[in-house]
Amino acid sequence: MSDKKYLRNDKLPHIWCPGCGNGIVLSALERALEQANVDKDKTVIVSGIGCSSRMPTYMDFNTLHTTHGRALAFATGVKLANPELTVFVIMGDGDATAIGGNHLIHACRRNIGLNAIVVNNNIYGMTGGQYSPLTPTGMKATTAPYGMVERNFDLCELAHAAGATYVARGTVFHAKPLTDLILESMDNDGFSMVEVLSTCPIGFGRRNKIRGNYELMEWVKNRAVNVKAAAKMSEEDLRGKLLIGRLYSEPAEEYTKCYDKIIEIAGKEAKR
Repeated sequence: MSDKKYLRNDKLPHIWCPGCGNGIVLSALERALEQANVDKDKTVIVSGIGCSSRMPTYMDFNTLHTTHGRALAFATGVKLANPELTVFVIMGDGDATAIGGNHLIHACRRNIGLNAIVVNNNIYGMTGGQYSPLTPTGMKATTAPYGMVERNFDLCELAHAAGATYVARGTVFHAKPLTDLILESMDNDGFSMVEVLSTCPIGFGRRNKIRGNYELMEWVKNRAVNVKAAAKMSEEDLRGKLLIGRLYSEPAEEYTKCYDKIIEIAGKEAKR
């Protein structure tokens, strides 16, 4: 796969820190797009604000780099304007679940045909290392110097409960399976969300004394258990772990198709 096919090489080198997981997520997305043989002119990649939200800057597609927490709102407008487009939405954990949490809930509820990728590095990496709704309890942040006292969301359970029809979780350690999950999510006719457990060596790793990129990758790896393996494990063994793989897949009518029916009814009413 040639970089020139999917990347804006004039925007490189990237700004991400050594050891950051965003490059792995970008590569996995590129591989999925390659395998799906997407039409670049009919593919849109939207992001909000944050380290991972720089991703569309480097990708040679129709892209929108929007305001903090509003990526799903912009993406909803794009999909409604042209339902034939394939629309990806790249967000960080703070972008998607804090300021953008309400948009996430209702995008799931509507089951609009968007492909959301939430890069979860457990912290606000770009703006100084504040805690996010996905910072694990007990871990440190600039706004939690003695450890996080709040319980963190299980983002995949939240998305499923809100109505998303495809929900999966991967990690930057398991790069090949991550590509497969993104590719699989594209086949879902409705709202798809893939959470990616990623690495932030500066804002999160250093502050929590997980020093070194290898150690941080091991920390990500050791938190994850594949759903198939989990089925054979006890509750005690699964305590503190996060399931990875396809977690939910429940087809339902996609929102723009429902909306087309309303447009048709309204058109008939107007002709009376």
